[in-house]
Amino acid sequence: MDAAHAFRPFGLAHLIVIALTISLPFVFAAFARKSRWPRSERIIARLLAGLLLFNYVGYEIYLAVTAGLAWQRALPFQLCDWAMIAILVALLTGRERWLEVAYFWGIGGTLQAILTPDLKYAFPDIRFLTFFIAHSGIVVAIAFMMIMKKFRPHWISIVRTFIWSELYFVLAITVDLLTGENYGYLLHKPAAASLLDALSDQRVVYILQMHLLALAFYFVLYLPFALYDLISSARNKLI
Repeated sequence: MDAAHAFRPFGLAHLIVIALTISLPFVFAAFARKSRWPRSERIIARLLAGLLLFNYVGYEIYLAVTAGLAWQRALPFQLCDWAMIAILVALLTGRERWLEVAYFWGIGGTLQAILTPDLKYAFPDIRFLTFFIAHSGIVVAIAFMMIMKKFRPHWISIVRTFIWSELYFVLAITVDLLTGENYGYLLHKPAAASLLDALSDQRVVYILQMHLLALAFYFVLYLPFALYDLISSARNKLI
């Protein structure tokens, strides 16, 4: 691939995607709140769900037709796939337990994929578009739902999400060992630069460190809410 058609991290197209990922949830939420349509929130939620699902299925069909994609590489066992499923259910049902898991998986894992994508192709290649529609779409949908539902996680949310993460880990590494694929980057690090580069090259240690890194991410993602609770509690004591 020549340099002109190769993805450039933090190039103009990448920066625009990051800016849209941050801004769109607030734009959608402002529209839903100010709109005179009583069902505008539900309509936006379903449109986001439809976009995510269409993008996922459409890209799998595209790869099957153009590249003869082997079934081993088409399985929904990336963590982003599971985050997408969680936010799809949350969008369609409004249930906060699904939004809770989507928050930690989607922001903790998918956001990293947006900032340090394992991607070779530049805009406007279809692989660039589908990659960022999938990943940015998950983050936009999560943030939109959190704003509209005034949702926030609690300490127990970390425990529940970690249990779901262990289920993902067991299933994904089983699939990896059976197929030789690298879903969840559980067998080896991604080719693109990422936080995983700092982890060990020994598989057992690497997997243990991934568990600890995931847990650390969950605590970091909960930290703003913990600080808010601490400040609110201190303020109430002063009153």
